[in-house]
Amino acid sequence: MIRVWIVLLMVVSNLFSSSVVGLDNSTVPPVVNIGVLYSFNTSVGRIVKIAVEAAVADINSDTSILGNTKLNLSLQEDSKYRGFLSIAEALQLMATHTVAIIGPQTSTTAHVISHIANELQVPLLSFSATDPTLSSLQFPFFIRTAFNDIFQMTAIADIVSHFGWREVIAVYGDDDHGRNGIGGLGDKLAERRCKISFKAPMPPEATSEEITDVLVQVALAESRVIVLHTSTAWGPKVLSVAKSLGMMQNGYVWIATTFLTSFIDIDSPLSSEEMDNMQGVIALRMYIPDSKLKRSFFSRWTNLTSGKEGNGPLGLSTYGIFAYDTVYVLARALDTFFKQGNRITFSPDPKISQISGDSLHLDAVKIFNEGNQLRKSIHEVNMTGVTGPFRYTSDGNLANPAYEIINVIGTGTRRIGYWSNYSGLSIVPPETLYSKPPNRSIENQKLLTVFWPGETTQRPRGWVFPNNGKMLKIGVPKRVSYREFVSQVQSTDTFKGFCIDVFLSAVNLLPYAVPYKFIPYGDGQSNPSNTELVRLITTGVFDAAVGDITITTERTRMVDFTQPYIESGLVVVASVKKTDSNAWAFLTPFTPMMWTVTAIFFLLVGAVVWILEHRLNDDFRGPPKKQVATILWFSFSTMFFAHRENTVSTLGRFVLLIWLFVVLIINSSYTASLTSILTVQQLSSSIKGIESLVNSKEPIGYMQGSFARSYLIDEIGIHESRLVPLKTPEETMKALEKGPQKGGVAAYINERAYIELFLSSRCDFSIVGQEFTRNGWGYKFHVW
Repeated sequence: MIRVWIVLLMVVSNLFSSSVVGLDNSTVPPVVNIGVLYSFNTSVGRIVKIAVEAAVADINSDTSILGNTKLNLSLQEDSKYRGFLSIAEALQLMATHTVAIIGPQTSTTAHVISHIANELQVPLLSFSATDPTLSSLQFPFFIRTAFNDIFQMTAIADIVSHFGWREVIAVYGDDDHGRNGIGGLGDKLAERRCKISFKAPMPPEATSEEITDVLVQVALAESRVIVLHTSTAWGPKVLSVAKSLGMMQNGYVWIATTFLTSFIDIDSPLSSEEMDNMQGVIALRMYIPDSKLKRSFFSRWTNLTSGKEGNGPLGLSTYGIFAYDTVYVLARALDTFFKQGNRITFSPDPKISQISGDSLHLDAVKIFNEGNQLRKSIHEVNMTGVTGPFRYTSDGNLANPAYEIINVIGTGTRRIGYWSNYSGLSIVPPETLYSKPPNRSIENQKLLTVFWPGETTQRPRGWVFPNNGKMLKIGVPKRVSYREFVSQVQSTDTFKGFCIDVFLSAVNLLPYAVPYKFIPYGDGQSNPSNTELVRLITTGVFDAAVGDITITTERTRMVDFTQPYIESGLVVVASVKKTDSNAWAFLTPFTPMMWTVTAIFFLLVGAVVWILEHRLNDDFRGPPKKQVATILWFSFSTMFFAHRENTVSTLGRFVLLIWLFVVLIINSSYTASLTSILTVQQLSSSIKGIESLVNSKEPIGYMQGSFARSYLIDEIGIHESRLVPLKTPEETMKALEKGPQKGGVAAYINERAYIELFLSSRCDFSIVGQEFTRNGWGYKFHVW
C-alpha cells in the first residue's frame, strides 16, 4: 500500500512540474534574473545604471551573500518614463522570468506598473518613485527603498512653522508625483495651523512660456513663501524663470524638494549663471549618515564613472547611493528566500488565457509563484548599507527617515541643519539623538542662520499685499466731533486718529496680508449713526467697520466684534460750582447727624465708665455736681487722649479700650476731611447721577449718532422729549452753561472716552455719579 502512494505522489509531482516553467527543484538556481526599468538617457538614469551595475558586480564576487548563485541583470530603457510605452517596456522585462524589478524612475510610471506587478506577483523596488500614495494597500508589491515623500513634506511643514509663516504657495508638476506630494504637504501644514494659500500646477516638462505664465500668477499672490516640488529635468528651469521675473529678490522664500540637491550633486560644479538662479534657496537632501562604507563608496565613484562622462558630469547623488543599496537589499532578501527552502517557479496567468484572440502574445508573461514570499523577505531585511541602517517599519516605510537642510550660498551650498522623523529640526546629526528621548519642544527646534534671497539674513515676513486679492471694504464714520479718535485727512482718502492707529498696529502684527480700503461713511455735517453703519456690513455694503463704535447687544446680533480695545461706559456730566471755605468750615467734615451721634456716644461712654468705677475709684466720687463734671470732662478729654482719671475695674478698662479705638477712627476721619476741605477746591452740583436725572423733568443732552439715545429711552425709561442731540463739544459746553432755565440742558450723557477728552480742557464741568453701563469699543466684521 505504501508503494502505491509513493507511485501516485511521483505522478502528481511530474504532472505539476510539467505545468510550470522553473528551475531544478533540488538545488538553488545558479542564476537569478533581475531587471532594471529606468530612463538611462537622463542624468539620474546614468547615475543609477553605474550604481546598479557596480552593486551586481560586488554581489556576484561575494559568495557570503548568495553563495554560488549569480544575479543576471537586464536593463530595460524606459524611454518616456510614463504612460503606455512604459507598460510595454515593463511587460518585455517580465517576460524574461524576472523575479524582481528595480525602478521605475517616476511615480507616474510606478502607479501604472504596480498594477502589473500585483497581477504577476513580481516585487517592484523603487528608490525614486516617492509618491506617498504608492504606499497604500492597493500596491502590495510596490516596495520603496528610499524615503517616502510624506516625510519630506513633514520636514517642509516644520520649516515653515519654525520661521512663523502661516501660508505658502505650492509650485509643482501636475502629475501623480507632484499632486500627491503637495496633497501630503497640505495635510502636514494643516496639522501646524498653516495652509497652502495658492496651488500653481505646471504641465510635466513645461516650456519656459508655460512656466512664466504660472509664476506671474504666483507673483500676484500675497504669500512669498514658495515650495517648489518638481523633477531634476525641469525644476532648475523654474528657478531660472523666477530669477528673470525678479522673484529671487529680498522678501521671497524658496523651499525646494530633493530634486534640487540631486541636480547640484550630479551636475556639480555648476556654472555661475546656474548658481545665481538659486541663491538663497533652501533645499532638502535625503540624509545618509557618515560611515566607512559611505566614504569608501564615494572614493570608488571616480573610478566607476571614469570614461562615462561624455554627456556631462556624473557627480554622486543620493539616488545613486540608494540604487546601490537597493540591489543589496534584493540580494539579501533572495539569500533568505533560498535558505527558507523556497524555489523560483513561474506559471501561466489563467486570466490571460481567457482572453480570446491574443495578438499581443501576453501568454509570454508568467506569474512568479513565490513572489509573495520574496516580498515578505524584502520587508524583513535588516542590514547596514552605504545609506546606513536599513530596515522597514510595520507600515512599509524605512525606519528613521531624515533629511539634510541645505542653503544655496555663493558658488556652493551650506548645511544649516537636519530634520528627522524622530526629533524634528536640529543642528546636530539625527543619529546622535536616537539614544535620547524625542524632544519636539519649540526651544529644541533649531537651525543655523539662513542666507535668504537678496543676500540677507533677516527672516522674510513671508507675505505682501497681493495685487490680485480682494480688498476689504472697511467703513469708517466721518465724524464732526471728537475727531481725535477718527477723522478723514482733508482732500485725501486716508484716515487718522486713535482708532485708526490701533487698527493699523494690529494689522501689522498679522503673519499674512490683509488688503483693505477705508471708505468714509457719513455726510461730514453730522455724526453718522454707528448702528446703521453696522447694519450696512450685513447687507454687503461694507466688509468691516473701524472707528469709535461701541459694542452693544443689538449690534452683536448683526456682526462679529473683536475684543474691546478700549473700555468706555456711559457717564453723566453736569455744571459744577465752587464751594468756598468759611469760618464754620471746621463743622463740614461731619453731618449734623454725625455730630449728634458722636456727642451722645461721648456722654454715654462717660456715664458707663462712671457706673463701673465710682464705687471702686475715688476719682469718680464726691458731690453730685463734681461727679457730673467728672463724667463730662472724662468723656471729652478722651477725644485727645488727655483724660487724667484712672480706671481700676476690669470692665471699665475694657470699655475705655474700645472707646479709645473708636475715638482714633473719628479723629483720623475728621482730620482727613477737614484737610481736604481747606486745601482742595470743592465743586458741587445739584445733579448727583443718573438717578437724580430720572426723577427730574429737566432736559438731558447726548451726542448725536450715539447709542446713548436708544439706551436712555429703552433701558432707563427717560421720555424722548427730554433728550437733546448735541453735535460738537462746543455746542455741548454752551448747552451746559445755559442750563435748563435758559434753553440749555441740565446734564450731558456720553461715553467716558469722549467725556475725558471733553473735560481735559473744560474745568467748569465734572462727572457726577457712577458710570452706569459697561461697554467697550471694538472693530466689526461680517459673520461669514
